[in-house]
Amino acid sequence: MPRLALYALVVCALAVAAAVVSFVQGSFLGIVWVLLAGLSSNMAWYYLRRAKAEKAAEAQG
Repeated sequence: MPRLALYALVVCALAVAAAVVSFVQGSFLGIVWVLLAGLSSNMAWYYLRRAKAEKAAEAQG
């Protein structure tokens, strides 16, 4: 797994945890954490797909 994808997944998990804590405490700041989780999730998918495409390109020549 590429390092940047791993970092993005860690940020995503932490953002989800922060969103849950914010909503449990009654704060609407959790909306920002949900948006950050979505952004970091998309970044993780991007880096995973890019690494997969690079590996396939190397295999073909």
